Amino acid sequence: MVRSMLFIFRSNVKALSVCAFLAGGAWAQLPDGPGKTETGRICSKCHELTTSISRRQDRAGWEVTVNKMVALGAELTDKETAAVLDYLAAHFPAEELSRINVNQASALDLESGLSFRRSEAAAIIEYRTKNGPFHSIDDLKKVPGIDAAKVEAKKNRVSF
Repeated sequence: MVRSMLFIFRSNVKALSVCAFLAGGAWAQLPDGPGKTETGRICSKCHELTTSISRRQDRAGWEVTVNKMVALGAELTDKETAAVLDYLAAHFPAEELSRINVNQASALDLESGLSFRRSEAAAIIEYRTKNGPFHSIDDLKKVPGIDAAKVEAKKNRVSF
């Protein structure tokens, strides 16, 4: 009995040590700055921190991502939301914004690259599968469930 309790104790200590080591490694990846603490604490609750910071986006893209996380259950105050958004936009900005070919883009590319919601990305893919490739912005505006003004605002980022 004592031997099995000692084994369980040692196993738990090892597991905790590994978790602390991994968390420390991810935490070390974050550059110092206002919002680092909130970003590390909040983003690592649901997924690996490296996943959070691997997406480089403009401020609007980060805002969509943060809002999506809140909608999925992340609990942030308004102050924490602002701190995380400011931190991500400052330290993980979009690299030169490349054009997204809407005839070849995956749902993830449409979401992260053009800030479309998941349902909008799915609608675009479904539409192009049924109707063939898009040839113009006007074609893209025909997709049911897509806001034409949103498409128009992204026209400089879209290619066909």
